[in-house]
Amino acid sequence: MHYSALFLMAALFSIAQVRSAAGQGVQIPAPQSPQTNATISQEMQTKRILGIIPNFRAVSSDVKLPPQTVKDKFLTATEDSFDYSSVFIPAMLAGYSMGTNATPEFGQGAEGYARYFWHAGVDQTSENYMVEFVVPVIARQDTRFYTLGHGGFLKRTGYALTRTVVTRSDAGREEFNVSEVLGAGAAASLSPLYYPASQSDFSSISKQWGLDIGIDGLSFIAKEFWPDINHHLLHSHPDMPAVSPSH
Repeated sequence: MHYSALFLMAALFSIAQVRSAAGQGVQIPAPQSPQTNATISQEMQTKRILGIIPNFRAVSSDVKLPPQTVKDKFLTATEDSFDYSSVFIPAMLAGYSMGTNATPEFGQGAEGYARYFWHAGVDQTSENYMVEFVVPVIARQDTRFYTLGHGGFLKRTGYALTRTVVTRSDAGREEFNVSEVLGAGAAASLSPLYYPASQSDFSSISKQWGLDIGIDGLSFIAKEFWPDINHHLLHSHPDMPAVSPSH
């Protein structure tokens, strides 16, 4: 969650840079055809954010890709769950949870942190497979995040957040994001299987459900603004698109 906050701050800086450049008379490229813009936007997406954080599912909204297969969805969930960077969010959540003594039964110190960490890791993995594989296969929904790529900061931020409740079907239609909402809920409902009884009530499950959706919403914001940050702040040139038509 801290990474997403950093990306959000960086996005604000990048927007300020663009406005500053425009005010100093720097030439702004003439508008191009939608097809050209789509190509540029897709090229600006990279497989990782800052070379570390997975960005495998981000793609420009203007780019048309073949529907995901069942294999594609399974591999995407697996990449997000077992990539080397998948330890970062559980590590941060474990530290925060131990600091607030969220589950007293886990204790403190190295042993307590290890317990918080592996529980957070299981939370993340089950949520990934439910949201990116199991429910999308049943509901026939696309698990990729299609960025907006244009408009003001508030518009793009609002768009990114709405993707937690709106997604595309495999046929390309916009519809209620069953995969995210019900998938996160299904993952949270599994937590009583490995958490102490004190954390297995409806309130705890609902809190986990909301946390999962909130983290995904923040990650969508990071994915939405990453191309701008990469280009305007880091002056980097992406090496390849984030999402390929198939694995």
